[in-house]
Order: sequence, then structure tokens, then C-alpha cells
Amino acid sequence: MGGSASDRQRTTGEASKTDALMAVALEEAHAALAGGALLIDIRAQEDRVRDGVVPGALHIPRTVLEWRLDPRGAWRSPHVDGPDRRVVLLCDHGCSSVLAAATLVDLGYQRAGDVVGGFRAWREAGLPVAAARPVRRAADEPAGMGPPDPA
Repeated sequence: MGGSASDRQRTTGEASKTDALMAVALEEAHAALAGGALLIDIRAQEDRVRDGVVPGALHIPRTVLEWRLDPRGAWRSPHVDGPDRRVVLLCDHGCSSVLAAATLVDLGYQRAGDVVGGFRAWREAGLPVAAARPVRRAADEPAGMGPPDPA
């Protein structure tokens, strides 16, 4: 993974996905978040506590991502507008987010992508990082339903 061209597309084996799935450079991801795109942090909560978070990002763990973003799903996150909004995924190194973004294209998100280099590259580039807020959810509250991290 890697590269710096913001318009670089990854090949996923299907023309429709290739058109939709974008690798998003760090600066473009930061500007997209400021411009209203939904940045979703798919890292485990333990990684977020250890390393920090991107202010304004929505945390939905990779293990429940499809459930929380399915436009027709009963377990959809109340903080996700719909498949017309630009969605940019962020993982630790920029690897698992590639496959997760391809899944979002399957769900109808035609403007899905992932941050090249992941959170580690984001932090190393000096982009905004904050301490993770404590997450205390009730025993019956599903993961990935909380609000975005404070901006």
C-alpha cells in the first residue's frame, strides 16, 4: 500500500468498484473531513486509546462496519447519512481499510475510499490528533453506534 497521488484508484476486479473505490492522500482526507465527508475510524478501541484519534472522525470498528453502514439495515448507525455522502475509512496502516472500502462500494457507497498509510501516516504528517475519549457503553448497547469524536 502507499503512494501519494490522491486520484490513484485501486483495482478491485470489477470495473464499477474501480470507478468508485479511491485511495485518498492524507491532505485530501483532511480537507474532505473539513468539507463534510464522513471519516470513519475502523481501528479497535484499544488502538485508539493507545495512539489517539482524528478529531471529528466517527468510530465504527471493522468488525461491525457493514452492519452500521448498510442503508437498509436495522442496525445502521444513526450518525451515518447514507450512501450519497463521501465516506473515507481510516485504519492503522492503510491495509484493512482497502478491503473495508470495497465492501462499502458493494453496499452502494459510490464515493468510498480509504486513507493511504492509515492513522500512522496521518499522525506522522502532523495532522490533527487528540486523545481518545473514554467509551462506556451499556452491556446491551452495540459497538459502533456512538457519536463522532469531538472536533
